Amino acid sequence: MATFKHISSKNADYGAAEQYLTFEHDEFTMKPTLDENGRLMLREDYRIATLNCGDEDFAVACMRSNLRYGKNQKREDVKSHHYIISFDPRDAVDNGLTVDRAQALGEEFCRKQFPGHQAIVCTHPDGHNHSGNIHVHIVINSLRIEEVPFLPYMDRPADTRAGCKHRCTDAAMEYFKAEVMELCHRENLYQIDLLHGSKNRITEREYWAQRKGQAKLDKEVAALPAEEQPAKPTKFETDKEKLRQAIRTALSSATSYGEFAAVLLQQGVTVKESRGRLSYLTPDRTKPITARKLGDDFDRAAVLALLEQNAHRAAEQTATVPEYPRNIRERLQGKKAVQTTPEKDGIQRMVDRAAKRAEGKGAGYDRWAAVHNLKQMAATVAAYGQYGYSPEELDAAWYLPMRIYRTAPPS
Repeated sequence: MATFKHISSKNADYGAAEQYLTFEHDEFTMKPTLDENGRLMLREDYRIATLNCGDEDFAVACMRSNLRYGKNQKREDVKSHHYIISFDPRDAVDNGLTVDRAQALGEEFCRKQFPGHQAIVCTHPDGHNHSGNIHVHIVINSLRIEEVPFLPYMDRPADTRAGCKHRCTDAAMEYFKAEVMELCHRENLYQIDLLHGSKNRITEREYWAQRKGQAKLDKEVAALPAEEQPAKPTKFETDKEKLRQAIRTALSSATSYGEFAAVLLQQGVTVKESRGRLSYLTPDRTKPITARKLGDDFDRAAVLALLEQNAHRAAEQTATVPEYPRNIRERLQGKKAVQTTPEKDGIQRMVDRAAKRAEGKGAGYDRWAAVHNLKQMAATVAAYGQYGYSPEELDAAWYLPMRIYRTAPPS
């Protein structure tokens, strides 16, 4: 998949850009790598070309043009724009992409999108993370030295005039990404949709902060004694990544915007809304982080959609089962009470004390069972006494069937 990045620079030393493209640099400090003699080391393989510079060096041509038009003389002026087209590592094997072919595509892209600008185009065969992705660097002087036609991403007449500066607007980036996708489609290279953003948007600064933090953490862990080494590799997380996790945790349980903001506030994060856009202010910052810098999952539309889903899910889970009509419910409850609720003074079953003792019941339970059985025997005699039976008649009525059962011949 090809990706497209933009970096603006206020560095007045145009030669530093060419030096970075042609010499080895440390990926963390961005300082040149020196050999044992203290001299700069050329990169092993690269292709480089300049456009609209004539016979002069890129840095000399840019400074001469700036003096001619009186531009880029202030410290706060953007002196150059750095664009990077990074191709998929699989393109080299599957689609025959070479460094020379990528360089030709980069020069074509530069001539088409940045006419009238002095530029340097350089292609490297591998990335700083050694992933094998061929990538093209396009560095242009922010000053335009020629009159150019009105291009689709331009929105004002000054964007075509000589002596005016290039502006990398949101509309321009959308257009450039679409052109990169079209270029890859035409050349049969791997490509993804660059126009619909990403769930997690990792900027160049955050990427390097994570890389440097992870390297420092790995170094600290390696210095620990063997018995103190962690069982699992320790992962470094940037402040933005911690904020993303806090927002996702709040979104997993909240069902309304107010509840979502309250859950985040408990963690010290304040949610702000301005002109339909969300931003998040953490305790260690004075300026909030916009949802755009975090990713598409954290903007207002995505947050409200997820909160609505949570609300529907919660409503479905708490929905009550329809009750019986009142008359049916009362009849069922009354019948159940008659069947299951014994009378307070009624006759209950006697307890088999021997069986309970075999189950492991203690002496206290056995004493209670003896009293219980006596009460039930007395209640039984009293109940039958109401109908005119004497204790002797009850004994006779009990033992007669037993004698008949025992003496009856087997059938």
